Amino acid sequence: MRAAVLSQPRTINLQEVDLPQIKPGEVLIRVEGCGVCSSSLPLWEGREWFQYPSEPGSPGHEGWGIVEAVGSDVQKARAGDRVAFLSYHAYADYDVAGEASFITLPKELEGQPFPGEPLGCALNIFERSDVKAGDTVAIIGTGFLGALLCQLAKERGAKVIAVSRRAFSLDYARRFGADEVVPLTSTWETANKIGEITRGAGCSRVIEATGKQEAIDLATEIVAEYGRIIIAGYHQDGLRQVNLQKWNWKAIDVINAHERDPRKYLDGMEAAVAAVVSGRINPATLYTDSLSLEQLNKGFELTANRPEGFMKALIRM
Repeated sequence: MRAAVLSQPRTINLQEVDLPQIKPGEVLIRVEGCGVCSSSLPLWEGREWFQYPSEPGSPGHEGWGIVEAVGSDVQKARAGDRVAFLSYHAYADYDVAGEASFITLPKELEGQPFPGEPLGCALNIFERSDVKAGDTVAIIGTGFLGALLCQLAKERGAKVIAVSRRAFSLDYARRFGADEVVPLTSTWETANKIGEITRGAGCSRVIEATGKQEAIDLATEIVAEYGRIIIAGYHQDGLRQVNLQKWNWKAIDVINAHERDPRKYLDGMEAAVAAVVSGRINPATLYTDSLSLEQLNKGFELTANRPEGFMKALIRM
């Protein structure tokens, strides 16, 4: 089979490798596609603590596909079932997943791409956000994740304020239910604009979805007293500073919404299936770039540079 190998930073080659062998409790999956995740950018860009070449198929972890073979002891799938799965080697024609690492997809999703891991993350983050009808929710960063959170918060009955540096991302936020959109310029200018919108009351929920220091600074300024800041961004490039005095004064809750329990990941993916089937979320228009496995390097370039119109890249086998 073909598998992508990151031979050195920013250099991906396709290699012919043996099909993986399944063990009891595992399934062999013919991969249909896999999303490109910004959390993988450090590995693609290169850091001194990474080792190259990468394992074949890594770091693909947003895969979906068709079960080709089933190992002994597997109860919840059979050959021919369509699944979304958690692994780290899905940039390949085939991959393996244990029974505790995949969900089956219903016929309502037949033919539709389903990168289960990021969709599940959106549902898990929203659950941890504890958004209620009547809340004022600011979402800082309206890429793929932020747009879905706009849709979920609006469906819950909240007033949604979307914040982004990119004008076209704010256009997506409007289409996904945002009541107000605010360009992210400087912390104080953006905070003052949101203060005008909320008439000085602030936001009962602020979801930070950028992974940047400036988003934490802005969240601190616009969160209401007794409000909640939800850290949904993936912070990878060093330490962060917080204004703990202001956090104390406002008596806020701070939630790190990243899950580490594999069962929680699967719960989120199951919730995402239900949300897509019911129409609570509609991610289809957010898949802006569909690329071949040979174009994986381009997928990472798009994810890193985020050109006009880009939201998320999918690699299709």
